Amino acid sequence: MVAQIDNTYKEYGIGKLLRRLVSYSMFEGRPHTTKGQWFNPVVRGFISTLKIIPQKNSTIKPVFIVGMGRSGTTILGLLLSVHKDVGFLNEPKAIWEIIDSRHDISGDYIADGGIYRLNEKDVSNIATRSAERIFSSYLKIIRGTRLVDKYPELVFRVDYLLKMFPDAKIVFITRNGSDAVHSVNSWSKHNGIAKKDSIEDWWGRDNIKWDYLTKQILLCDEYYKDVVSLISSETDHLTRAILEWIVTMREGMLQQEKYPRSMYKIAYEDLVANSDEELKNLFDFCELELDENVFSYAREKLYKMESKKKPNMEPMLEKIFDETMEKLGYE
Repeated sequence: MVAQIDNTYKEYGIGKLLRRLVSYSMFEGRPHTTKGQWFNPVVRGFISTLKIIPQKNSTIKPVFIVGMGRSGTTILGLLLSVHKDVGFLNEPKAIWEIIDSRHDISGDYIADGGIYRLNEKDVSNIATRSAERIFSSYLKIIRGTRLVDKYPELVFRVDYLLKMFPDAKIVFITRNGSDAVHSVNSWSKHNGIAKKDSIEDWWGRDNIKWDYLTKQILLCDEYYKDVVSLISSETDHLTRAILEWIVTMREGMLQQEKYPRSMYKIAYEDLVANSDEELKNLFDFCELELDENVFSYAREKLYKMESKKKPNMEPMLEKIFDETMEKLGYE
């Protein structure tokens, strides 16, 4: 589906449809595992122009959806995209790479130099000004007043985001670890692309994302010392997914504890089971007006799926997997 638009989405009007198409075509860029990458120079040229045009900052209380991919981040963003005030960007990695190239940890636009964890000390005045101009221009173009940016890996850059946008609302979505890792494993196997001189899948161009995750997070944290033997360039997709889920969930919980007023945790399972109540609570946190379109779309799109069995894993990995599940409140 182009821009995640299906027949149900079209029912919410031409205005919502055009917003989504403009967001998709002119702001998000095409990542390494998708078609249409030939158009990226046009997108990047357009965004780079917006970066240098003086613009009054209208990016007020931007909402950032973070967590781990395949955990409900996209559907939550799509639900919010039918809100009358919202402009939704689905992983606008082109924008963030132009703001600061170190954001690119999948090799979509740069071959090296990506950094998994960025903090307030990494924020420059130039980057802040660029972000304000680009996002403010985006809202002006699509005639929205509230930005919703879904980019899961920003969970490792919460300090960075709050330095740049002190009034930001950060939504950390969780999902049962067994379901999340099986979904990532399946996605990577079925959507990976083997080219003549490279492999492009969940783990970036030629494993660059896995390389960054390994060297910058896993091997630098004493908590993972017992699973170091499982970490290499040959680690299978399922084990990688388990490790990424653990690292991401622990990071999200740590940041929520650090910034309780700026960060909100929502479980994908709760959103599916009781969408009206969960969305009302989310709107309250994000300071968004209630919009019946969002509730209606959620009732149509969300459905309960059968839970997956816990994957087989080495005992030392299972130990920290279970610890993480317990901390998140899953059985």
